[in-house]
Amino acid sequence: MAIGVAFGGIASGTPGMSLVAALMLAVGIGIQNFPEGAAVSLPLRSEGFSRFKSFMYGQASGLVEPIAAVIGVVLVLTVRSVLPFLLAFAAGAMIAVAARELLPESIQENKNLATLGLIAGFVLMMVLDVALG
Repeated sequence: MAIGVAFGGIASGTPGMSLVAALMLAVGIGIQNFPEGAAVSLPLRSEGFSRFKSFMYGQASGLVEPIAAVIGVVLVLTVRSVLPFLLAFAAGAMIAVAARELLPESIQENKNLATLGLIAGFVLMMVLDVALG
């Protein structure tokens, strides 16, 4: 949905929105989708699904994103006044999921590797945000 909001902001002429920033956001979310697809595919593979079927289920898990992008564009063009609140809610929900579910589970096996992965992901997103956008 964030990608749709970024491109919708360009279409509506929102100040501060640029094509480069929207594309960098799309690249960042695309990078995030690799582990997301793996989180779906790898458990299926370990449960005995074929490689192809596991891969296709992982791909299918991302089908909602282009649909949400279109919804984001429509939202920007129609409900612009409440959009900051909607985006803040979405960001808060994502932080809550990461803090409650993902981080505690990731440090159970190897705290150092989990910490380095978190730092590397943060640095990569900052590079995309600051240096390229």
